[in-house]
Amino acid sequence: MATRWGICSAGKISHDFLVALETLPAQDHQAVAVAARDLGRAQEFAKSHNIPKAYGSYQELAKDPNIDIVYVGALHTEHRDVVLLFMKAQKNVLCEKPLALNSKEVKQLTSAARKQNVFFMEAMWSRFFPVSVQIRTLLSQKALGEVKVVRAEFGASIHNVPRLVEKELGGGSILDIGCYCIQFAMMVFGGEKPESITAKGFLYETGVEETVTIILQYSGKRQAILTCTIMAALPNQAAICGTKGIIQIPGFMWCPTSIIVNGKETKFPLPPTSKTMNYDHSTGLSYEAEHVRQCLLKGLKESPVMSLEDSELLASIMTEVRRQVGVSLPEDK
Repeated sequence: MATRWGICSAGKISHDFLVALETLPAQDHQAVAVAARDLGRAQEFAKSHNIPKAYGSYQELAKDPNIDIVYVGALHTEHRDVVLLFMKAQKNVLCEKPLALNSKEVKQLTSAARKQNVFFMEAMWSRFFPVSVQIRTLLSQKALGEVKVVRAEFGASIHNVPRLVEKELGGGSILDIGCYCIQFAMMVFGGEKPESITAKGFLYETGVEETVTIILQYSGKRQAILTCTIMAALPNQAAICGTKGIIQIPGFMWCPTSIIVNGKETKFPLPPTSKTMNYDHSTGLSYEAEHVRQCLLKGLKESPVMSLEDSELLASIMTEVRRQVGVSLPEDK
């Protein structure tokens, strides 16, 4: 049986997710319904992606009995309420990052998932790329000896995008792109809670963070140094440095297609598509979709690769970073 996907929102990321789904076997994945707040928009979107049903409200999608899991690609500010709506309707949910705007909201969602006994995962697609799988394998084999320093950076000149700078839309560099650097350090250090978090940065004129550098200190003199900015393009590289070697991601650290281990490079080409995409390397969303299918087939309620505990820790680090740089969203009050 194919995994039947309901798509919540007809935006750019939902488009890319559906194009990625098309790179997977049709007998395994099917988009069966899409919902937007505007029926006309949903119908137009459904037509362009050959989706049989279109709804003009998220409530209608929640009531559809022929859906195995809902992909939530709505705005950050809508995540909490929309996810709760689907969970109350006993729907499994894959929700785009960030799961919600702060630690408190994320805990509301994870506890609701456990209470309703539904599958729930933050769509942290980075973790499912072959490069990330390779990194976890190498770390489990202690290929680098003891990891001492992790570095990661993500920067792009995207301060002209309203949703990235408006407080009311959950803007700022941390929630949108800094999360990738933080989750990378978390993955390398196996979900361990850092002993200390230090963040320094600058605010944009709207009061959201524009550039931030974070130092996460771990037990045993281990450290992660992470930088994100919405003001300028960075090399967007990552490195894991151990006592016996080094792993480098030479670019696109959040959606990597190549890895350099002690100077030797291995490439992992993306699934091909002829369709236009909105974001870099978006067909790589297929890795995450297939992982979700495997979780559902096994009857799991959370992912062993991006667990609910991981999402809670990620949210708590991001909330503390924003506090240190002086950013408070309406939802934080």
